[in-house]
Amino acid sequence: MTGARRQPSHLVKLRPAPFGADPAGARLERILASPNYADGAFVNPVGARTTPSGGMLKALPANLRKDARLGRKPARPVPLHPTTLADLAKPPASGLRLTWMGHSSVLAEIGGRRVLFDPVWGERCSPFAFAGPKRVHPAPVPVESLTGIDAVVISHDHYDHLDMPTIIALIRGGAVFVVPLGVGSHLEHWGVPADRLRELDWHESTQVAGLTLTATPARHFCGRGLRGRQQTLWASWVVTDDIHRIYHSGDTGYFPGFADIAQLHGPFDATMIQIGAYSEFWPDIHMTPAEGVRTHLDLSGGTSHGVMLPIHWGTFNLAPHAWSDPGEGTLDAAHRSGVQAVTPLVGQPFEPVTAPAAFPWWREVAVTPETGWTPWPPPAPAQRDQVADA
Repeated sequence: MTGARRQPSHLVKLRPAPFGADPAGARLERILASPNYADGAFVNPVGARTTPSGGMLKALPANLRKDARLGRKPARPVPLHPTTLADLAKPPASGLRLTWMGHSSVLAEIGGRRVLFDPVWGERCSPFAFAGPKRVHPAPVPVESLTGIDAVVISHDHYDHLDMPTIIALIRGGAVFVVPLGVGSHLEHWGVPADRLRELDWHESTQVAGLTLTATPARHFCGRGLRGRQQTLWASWVVTDDIHRIYHSGDTGYFPGFADIAQLHGPFDATMIQIGAYSEFWPDIHMTPAEGVRTHLDLSGGTSHGVMLPIHWGTFNLAPHAWSDPGEGTLDAAHRSGVQAVTPLVGQPFEPVTAPAAFPWWREVAVTPETGWTPWPPPAPAQRDQVADA
């Protein structure tokens, strides 16, 4: 336990503020005592490679070609829902409403309370204003316009999930910040008062404004600076008001633990599941659309209960696949599995109990694949048979 008494290096003071701060003192004591921490690092529930495979270097020249990069961004401006704030001014009739703000940022209204997951309003998901992945669409509303936020929930400390300027803007609103173990070191460094921080290990819960928020396992990793990898925890999240239940995956690779989460905390009225920024070069830490749909089924106890909102796509170019692939893959996998996927415009609120039918809105602005788009909605079985016989 001697490491718990280590003082941060004097060089820490020279680090850019967006890098955050290393856990120390009582916070580090908690980390070292965690059952999910071993041999100097947090560990995954199932083994995972957290760095790209060597094959990525061989594939890099091909992936950097202009023609290969062409489809990774939309060809035209991404449509945004035009009346987000007016819609949010009216309470949800069912008591549960979700609004996808882009990437993994989701505003959940549940039981008369507001929870904001992984809010990233920055122009780049990077510690620097001049470099790093840049937004392909603006935020649908100014972050300052989102009033009445009771809880801000962070899944982990990567830049596309934890954005310093956004956090600083949200401090003024009075929300409680609910984060995985160790992530509070960054937030305190940026000015979040300690009494507005709740740091949880996996399977721990906290109460905020009548809601129960529980940190659940995920298969990923952490890190913001040049060192300190695996020193803060990553998590998925369950939130309930004892009437409605929702799940946010954060970033995760597929693993059998989703069925355990379902058994402990389900069934869910809605799941928000990562389906973008996947690659064969990092298969253990992000999910493909098919794996995301499988995860929703696992979280539903093997059934198609509730609705699935695809997240972690559409806003930043973080992987070699085409910009439209996560949406297309989710539609296909959900249709084949009988899962109700919801594909709202960025900023479009919806209530899961009356969720709109999935629609590939991105086709209007994406680069069209060489093979064209598959028909949507897919033909009914009888129609497919007629086409096959023709």
